[in-house]
Amino acid sequence: MVRPIRIAVLHFSHETVTFLKNDTTLEDFIYPGSPAKGEALLNFDPTYFMGGFVKVAREFEGVELIGIESPLWPRTYMGSGWVTAEAFETFVGRMIEGLVAEGPFDGVYLCLHGAMAVRGVARPEAELARRVREVVGPKAFIVGTFDLHGNEDEVFLKSADMAFCVKYFPHYDGYLQGARAARMLVRAIRGDYRPAHVTRKVPIISPTVLQWTGASPWMDLIQRALTWEAREVDVYVNVFFGFPFADVVDVGMTIQVLTNGKPELAEKIARDMAEAAWRQRKALLGSAKVVSMGEGVRLARQAVFERAAPVVLADYSDRSGSATFLLKEIIAQDLSNTLIATIADQEATAKLKANGAKAGDAFDMEIGGRVDPSAGAPLRVKGTILDAADRDGQFWVTVSFGRGNVLVLSTFLVQIMEPDSLKPLGLDIDAYEVFAIKSRVHFRRGFHDNGFAKTILLVEPSEPFLGTVHLDALPYENVDLKRFYPYGEPAFPD
Repeated sequence: MVRPIRIAVLHFSHETVTFLKNDTTLEDFIYPGSPAKGEALLNFDPTYFMGGFVKVAREFEGVELIGIESPLWPRTYMGSGWVTAEAFETFVGRMIEGLVAEGPFDGVYLCLHGAMAVRGVARPEAELARRVREVVGPKAFIVGTFDLHGNEDEVFLKSADMAFCVKYFPHYDGYLQGARAARMLVRAIRGDYRPAHVTRKVPIISPTVLQWTGASPWMDLIQRALTWEAREVDVYVNVFFGFPFADVVDVGMTIQVLTNGKPELAEKIARDMAEAAWRQRKALLGSAKVVSMGEGVRLARQAVFERAAPVVLADYSDRSGSATFLLKEIIAQDLSNTLIATIADQEATAKLKANGAKAGDAFDMEIGGRVDPSAGAPLRVKGTILDAADRDGQFWVTVSFGRGNVLVLSTFLVQIMEPDSLKPLGLDIDAYEVFAIKSRVHFRRGFHDNGFAKTILLVEPSEPFLGTVHLDALPYENVDLKRFYPYGEPAFPD
């Protein structure tokens, strides 16, 4: 009888905004459902990385998946800063214990993001891979999946064998990359794939709001990667755009190329991709128009008048979720039929929950702001509560105010990507002409690429806050911006 292929499955993801004051703590990763192990982990996020990996891995005969206890995304989502050393060491320690107890393994799948930042750990994903390698030994194969906003360099692949990164922003292809990771891991274990890879850093740093792959030149860069994958058998190209709001040593753009035992081909493709990105560096950094909050609201009113609604006002700069700058302009300009989703306010939602808030109650509170200057000042809103309930680990409150407006209060940062995600709150999506949301690019999934919205407006406050396009205004300690275009004159690496 042939021994089954045994694959350990682990998950540890966060996109860390290190400039936020609130650390991501051990407790933030612990809530009903997290951490998860066994089938609970394997069934997590069935339409994204994990779902694709599990589905394809189980299509192979004789493959056994073992879900090792792992934290899911923290309850704060991306609205929190440095992951504490306690949180990282606690969960990595449990993972290592699980690998030792459940081993041996032929392969390991690491479901990651790539932009996690941990206090005292320079490259968390690479460090996790290193510790996993120590346990599973040199013969086991390790594969990781990543968001294209990962800050990665060659260190991860010194311990791991393969990496697969999403290519689109919004991230439509997470399931596909998870499926690829499973297929190539099984092939490598069976001796049908001999990973040979090359990593190249490209000295470009860019704000995430500019990185939409639905238009040139970012679309062109991804198409070039897809062309290489189509013309060469068993070639996979990762283009990490990077995440500039993490103050970490491996920030910036990265190209990775994976081949089946052909390092020279990997080097050729990696250089071609890096040179293509470098040639387009000016266009990459000038790919989006952003207007002020006041101008954005004025343009939204004009679009409604000209029958170019629904309109999206996307506040790309708000990293805490608590910012009130856009809401202030909406009130000041008396915008109507507007859905504001969301303002994060842990203090306000806790008070409303404690007081038994319910539909029909009068609402008169100062909300938002407070957490730091990037959130602005609290704003007083008077209206009527439409709904108040616990959902998805948060307490949500919807408030009607003004001329047909609705404000959605959440406990933590929420990035609305699909209008339908608001329907469980009892909202009639078709009733609104303007949607004011906190999102950089992901909102295009449900508001733009499907034809829902007729007008898209990216807005920012006048100050260069945490999500700014003016990266030189951020207090970096671990990053020398002069090493990157457009803040210095870096030479393209040989």
